[in-house]
Amino acid sequence: VIDWATERRSLKAFFETTPFAVPLDTPVADLAAGQKQKGEILRQLYLKRNLLILDEPTSVLTPDEADEVLSTLKKLTEANRITIITITHKFREVNAFCDTVTVLRRGKLVDTRPTAELDNDTMAEMMVGRRENRIVVERDPHPPGNPVLQVDRLCVANNVGQLAVDALSLEIRAGEIVGVAGVSGNGQRELVETLAGQRHAVSGQVRVHGEPYAATRPEMIRHKIACLPEEPLRNACVAEMSVAENMALRSFDQPPASPDGIRLRRSPMRAVARKLIETYRVKTPGPDAPIKGLSGGNVQRAVLARELSSDGDLVIVANPCFGLDFAAVAEIRARIVQARNRGAAVLLVSEDLDEILQLSDRIVVMFDGKLALETAAKQADVGAIGRAMAGH
Repeated sequence: VIDWATERRSLKAFFETTPFAVPLDTPVADLAAGQKQKGEILRQLYLKRNLLILDEPTSVLTPDEADEVLSTLKKLTEANRITIITITHKFREVNAFCDTVTVLRRGKLVDTRPTAELDNDTMAEMMVGRRENRIVVERDPHPPGNPVLQVDRLCVANNVGQLAVDALSLEIRAGEIVGVAGVSGNGQRELVETLAGQRHAVSGQVRVHGEPYAATRPEMIRHKIACLPEEPLRNACVAEMSVAENMALRSFDQPPASPDGIRLRRSPMRAVARKLIETYRVKTPGPDAPIKGLSGGNVQRAVLARELSSDGDLVIVANPCFGLDFAAVAEIRARIVQARNRGAAVLLVSEDLDEILQLSDRIVVMFDGKLALETAAKQADVGAIGRAMAGH
């Protein structure tokens, strides 16, 4: 039998020793993602664990929340009260909070060294096995052009019928990148799926080049819309089909792949795929290899090649670099900036705030399905963005 009165007193006393807390009477299902993450960490600390293993502990936290949590854990380790192993891909957190760094590559130990002995380039080299020449594309200093994408009071329901996007309005002009920041689960996925034709809107209007847009395939072709969704193998590919077939998903019913929209000619499809494989440096045994056999970075490159090879007017990108090595990250970000420089309107949805700050011309924050903040990237205040991400 659990003595809940005693437990509540103990919990309240414990919370007085920590800089953050969670509401005790709120059902876990009703907590925000950041509160759930804090609650899980607090539970382990309350149980006086000697060893804590954290896997991407800040993935659903705002920047301020991440610093708050990691600072607390750092103080506990400095007081010799706990040992912590954290798995992360964020160099800033490694440099600020970790004492030693262990790098694994393909399941094998590469090295363990004090953090003070490492810089970001050295860690990146340890992770990918070589020192990469970073691809850097400078942003052309041109003013944005005419509106390409206009979203007016868009409402979209999630899988259980609740509004995930709530009366959202947004405009993106030619030659600019608009970054959408926010903690996961605040309507970003539903927004992208609606614009990509994978989910129906409840109400509101979307226009592309001033025309009503319902995200049908003919409309996407006519308006030159490219889309790189998150988890591209699941959301933008047919896993059992070849690399060449997946690269032709936008054009299989058009010449030269199809002379009449009915018959398919595989030889031209393979020829186009070979050029894209070379241009975008897709590592694959060949155009006929199943795309499911490629690494995550090469699936991403293959989809990016398909989507950007037609010089789209609107590019929709969601978490393009999640889980990728540094060579792939640098190349994909460079391709996104190149699209912007040639005049495309780019919608960049990312949970990586550093990525948003690096690539965007304008930044908006989504919270609870609404836009909570809009700012020019050059004037962006990280603290204000973090507060908006938390709903403050």
